Amino acid sequence: MPLKKGLMYKIRRKQILSRSIKLMEIKAPLVANKAKPGQFVIVRMNETGERIPLTIADFSQVDGTITVIFQEVGKSTIQMGQMDTGDSFENVVGPLGRATEIENYGKVVVVGGGVGIAPIFPIARGLKLAGNQVISIIGARDKSLLFWEDRMEAVSSQLITCTDDGSAGRKALVTEPLKELLETQKDITHVWAIGPAIMMKFVAAATRPFNIPTTVSLNTIMIDGTGMCGGCRVVMDGGAKFVCVDGPEFDAHLVDWDSMLSRMSFYREEEKLSVERWQRHECRLGFESRTE
Repeated sequence: MPLKKGLMYKIRRKQILSRSIKLMEIKAPLVANKAKPGQFVIVRMNETGERIPLTIADFSQVDGTITVIFQEVGKSTIQMGQMDTGDSFENVVGPLGRATEIENYGKVVVVGGGVGIAPIFPIARGLKLAGNQVISIIGARDKSLLFWEDRMEAVSSQLITCTDDGSAGRKALVTEPLKELLETQKDITHVWAIGPAIMMKFVAAATRPFNIPTTVSLNTIMIDGTGMCGGCRVVMDGGAKFVCVDGPEFDAHLVDWDSMLSRMSFYREEEKLSVERWQRHECRLGFESRTE
């Protein structure tokens, strides 16, 4: 993959957060100047690269930078993980989507699962700055996949950490402490959740009996990011919406979660084959270079 150096969208800093989760701080002053919590960008590594939507995890108008955090899952994110400080993206388009509606709600809960910890951070920070009492719940499969605990603690009145295997914090799914909070603290006014779709589905199920407004940020398949392709369509009560222009945040209680989960699995086999073919190609290149 040809990499470019010295262009506008240069990687200023790269950090390896876990075995598969990478952080990149990218020079993008025009994007940083307009960015707000909840919005996203679409990046492209090179002229033939895939368009990859990534939620903005942080931004600095002073430095003219945005921070993105991603997990290496498919071919393009694995390739992107090989980029390093000094390399540049061909394109960084944004900020896209509707920003989080930040106001003083009172006592609120934010829930971040896995890589969803990254986009929930600026929302928690914005809510705290607006005067809210912010209770944060973050979780991952194991300790190695947790990150930004210190940053989340700094913007929270209370931080609850969970892991599926109990290797850090409490051994529980994030929905367990959420249910306990809703049962014992009747003054919670709003919940935000970002993470795997299945996690957000169960967060919605947990808050529905309490009639607590719940906002989720959806991570559907996306191509152009402008509402033209229809790839990010999600079924809601009352009709379909496009995540890129109508979202990415939606009322969790109106989302048809089964339909969304089904749509997200459409290209799973093709994605797997793409990774396998690329890895075989990379191995051949490595072998040829060693035999020259």
